[in-house]
Amino acid sequence: MKSKRKFTVVIERDEDGVYVATVPSLQGCHTQAKNLDTLMKRVREVIELCLEDNHAEIESLELVGIQQITV
Repeated sequence: MKSKRKFTVVIERDEDGVYVATVPSLQGCHTQAKNLDTLMKRVREVIELCLEDNHAEIESLELVGIQQITV
């Protein structure tokens, strides 16, 4: 049985209302959906795909916080 890994997922919503999920510790690992239930299903699938890729580098990142800034 594989050991479970924990990943931080950043979820944003674009101007069209589509949710976009990014996994910062897995380069190129992202997906999108129109609702959060579908998004979470898809993000699990895309993490599994990224982990299957022998070239995927897993960075050790710790979530410190999220900030918004207006410039």
